[in-house]
Amino acid sequence: MKKPSKLSVLSAAAACLALSLSACGTSASEKGGVDGSTGSKPVTLTVGTFNEFGYEKHFKEYEELNPNVTIEHKKAATSNEARDNLTTRLAAGSGLSDIEAVEVDWLPELLQYPDQFADLSDPAVEGRWLDWKTEAATTADGKLVGYGTDSGPEAVCYNAELLKKAGMPTERGEVAKMLGGTWESYFDAGLKFKAANPKAAWFDSAGAIYQGMSNQLEKAYEEEDGAVIATGNQKVKDIYNQVLKASTEDGLSAHLKQWSDDWAAGFQTSAFATTLCPGWMLGVIEGNAAGVSGWDVANVFPGGGGNWGGSYLTVPTQGANQAEAKKLAGWLTAPEQQIKAFTAKGTFPSQKQALESSELLGQTNAFFNGAPTGEIFAERAKAVEVTPFKGTKFFAINDAMQQALTRVDVDKTDDAASSWEKFVTAVKSL
Repeated sequence: MKKPSKLSVLSAAAACLALSLSACGTSASEKGGVDGSTGSKPVTLTVGTFNEFGYEKHFKEYEELNPNVTIEHKKAATSNEARDNLTTRLAAGSGLSDIEAVEVDWLPELLQYPDQFADLSDPAVEGRWLDWKTEAATTADGKLVGYGTDSGPEAVCYNAELLKKAGMPTERGEVAKMLGGTWESYFDAGLKFKAANPKAAWFDSAGAIYQGMSNQLEKAYEEEDGAVIATGNQKVKDIYNQVLKASTEDGLSAHLKQWSDDWAAGFQTSAFATTLCPGWMLGVIEGNAAGVSGWDVANVFPGGGGNWGGSYLTVPTQGANQAEAKKLAGWLTAPEQQIKAFTAKGTFPSQKQALESSELLGQTNAFFNGAPTGEIFAERAKAVEVTPFKGTKFFAINDAMQQALTRVDVDKTDDAASSWEKFVTAVKSL
C-alpha cells in the first residue's frame, strides 16, 4: 500500500475533526455538575507540550506549592506531532491532557470549535498579555480559549567559529552590520561566506528561510473572508523562487529539513553558519549543539523584524480537572514564571509586566557567548511591524509549501517549477 502523504493525512484528520467535534466534547455540567475543582484532594494533572517550553523546573515548584497536585508532562518532539495528537483526540472525544499547548499557526482552525476548550476568561489575568496575543485566542463572542506563553521575535544565530574560518566578522555587533537589514544583504553575505568556505553552508534549510520571509507578509495564503490566495499571491511565489535560488543555484543551503535528525546532527558537525532564531530556538540550538563552542546571537533580522511562533496553554473540556488545570495554566503563564522560562530555554515572554522587567532585560546566555539575550529579543520584538493574518487553512497550506520546498532543497526530486505545480494541486485539493 502506498503511504499517504502528510498533507492527505492532515486533510483527513481535519475532515474527521470537523464532522465529529460537535458531538465529542463533554462539559463539566455533563459530568454531574463537577467543576473540576479538587480543593485539597489529590489530583494528577497532565500537561502536553512540544519542543522547549522551559517548564520542567516550574512543574516541580508548583507541586511543592500545591502538595495535592501531581503533574505528568507529555512532551512531543515537534509541534506537528503535538498538533496531530490534538486533532485526533479532539475528534475521538477523549485522551487529551488536562492542559494542551497550542502553537499559534494552528490556533485559527481550533477556534472553529470553541466548545472543546474551557473559557479561561478571568479578572485575575485581564490585561496580562500584549493585546494582539490575547486577541488571537479570543472568539468572536469574547471567549478566551488560551493563555499566552511566549512570542517569537526573531534574530539571527550564527556559528562564530565558521565565520572566523571564512575571514568574516565574529563580534555580534559587526555581524549584525554585515548581515544588514535586508534579505538581499543576508544572501550576499552568504555568497561571500560560501566563496571562502565552500565545504560549509550559509543556512540550514530553504524551509527555515522561507518561514522567516513569509511571516513578514500581511497576508500570505488567505483573505479574512476565507478566500484562498496562496497560489495566486505573487509575493509568495517570489519568496519561494528567491529562497530556492539561494539554496540550489547559489549553494547556500545545508539541505537539512528542519526538525529532522539530520538537522539536529548538523549542529554537532557545524554544517551551517547561520540559522534564523526566535527566542524559543535558543534552547533547541543549545540542546542540539551541546559541547560545540562558538554560537552567538546577532541583534538583527533581514527585512527589519519578524515573529515566528508563540504558543498558548488551553484546557480541553473533555478533561475531568478543568478548574485545577486552569489554575496551573494561569500560574505557568504569569510574568514571574515566563521570565524563568526565558532564562531556561529562551522562550520570550508575551506578558506586559515581564517585558518591562529589569530582570528580563538583564538576561544573558552563557552558551551563546554571554549574549545579552533579554535586551536583544526585547529590541527584536519592537522591530516587528507586521502581524500576519492566518486563517483556518493556514497550517495545511503552509505544510504543503514546506513539502514543496523540501522536494527541491532536501529530497532533490523536483526543480522549483515542478514542485510549485504540485503545491498548486495540493492547495486546490484542500
